[in-house]
Amino acid sequence: MNPESYERYQRQIILTEFGEEGQQKLTQAKVLVIGAGGLGCPALQYLAAAGIGMLGIVDDDVVALNNLHRQVLYSMNDIDSSKALTAAQKLNALNPDIKIVSYNERLITDNALTLINEYDIIIDGTDNFSTRYMINDACVLLGKPLVYGAISQFEGQVAVFNFSSNKNEEKINYRDIFPNPPKEDEVLNCAEAGVLGVLPGIIGTMMANETIKMITGMGDVLAGQLFTYNALNNEVYILNIATAEETRSLIPKDKEQFIKTDYVWLCSSSHPELEIDIDTFNTILAGKKTADIIDVREPTEVPAVTEFDTIKIPLGQLNDRTGLIQSNNVILFCQTGKRSLQAARILSGIFGNTKKIYSLKGGIVEWKNNSIRK
Repeated sequence: MNPESYERYQRQIILTEFGEEGQQKLTQAKVLVIGAGGLGCPALQYLAAAGIGMLGIVDDDVVALNNLHRQVLYSMNDIDSSKALTAAQKLNALNPDIKIVSYNERLITDNALTLINEYDIIIDGTDNFSTRYMINDACVLLGKPLVYGAISQFEGQVAVFNFSSNKNEEKINYRDIFPNPPKEDEVLNCAEAGVLGVLPGIIGTMMANETIKMITGMGDVLAGQLFTYNALNNEVYILNIATAEETRSLIPKDKEQFIKTDYVWLCSSSHPELEIDIDTFNTILAGKKTADIIDVREPTEVPAVTEFDTIKIPLGQLNDRTGLIQSNNVILFCQTGKRSLQAARILSGIFGNTKKIYSLKGGIVEWKNNSIRK
């Protein structure tokens, strides 16, 4: 380490738990920050200052006046300029000894795996659910640790996913705690709900802290834990997250399936086009139109179905057994229609427009009851 570098990082090098070895680990690390907004700005600033060897920045947005109360990396002179390019320029001025790569583009399924695969740790600083679920699934597929943060009004969250530690050997991912996106308008973003300007600074800095701890091996990482902070009353609590095996079926099983998945569509809560009612289902059963009718329930669930032929694929095995689906017309059912609608979303993401996929509204229980009433 040259004298100038030693002087720059001297205050953290003299920490017994950190030392020159810790600084070397930071110098060799590659971290990708997706989103250079409220959370990404403080995370980027502190990671650059700490000496992360290579920082990637992904953002296709431009600086706006209403960003400046919380995205303090930018100034009035930066309005209408690219966030990714502007952030890279300012971070280079802060620390010219590190490599900064800016991607002035939107993260989509076509480029996500390629970009994420180039880095050791991924930081999600985004503010929309479709990108959040896409990043999580990509990190699971590639085995990359993911630092998650979220903010709204006066409350923020931090977690580390897809990373095992001494306290938690299991690799928990975002879907273990949030399997499916919330309904539209159920969770408001910062533009709709507002946010206290200092909150993303607090949460984003914590995200940087978790990243540094993972790289250096210091302290206890929030692996498999959800940290929540309230800025109004300083209330803090940590939830331990358990593995939910059934959520694994929601994650694409390979690169090809990932690229075909439409996360914007999947994260839309309204899909009436995927449901058929009982009368329509009965018409299909009575007609000559062929269809694969799939029971996504577990093998032990009742009532049994003997009235028509079915293919039994439990929801948790759906991604791995799509080869059983041969017809271009697919009808899925479960007890009440909730799991089958979820399955319909998954298969629609896999097959796109090549197959017509429907969920039986009300499920097999309602279908049986309707048959008895008639």
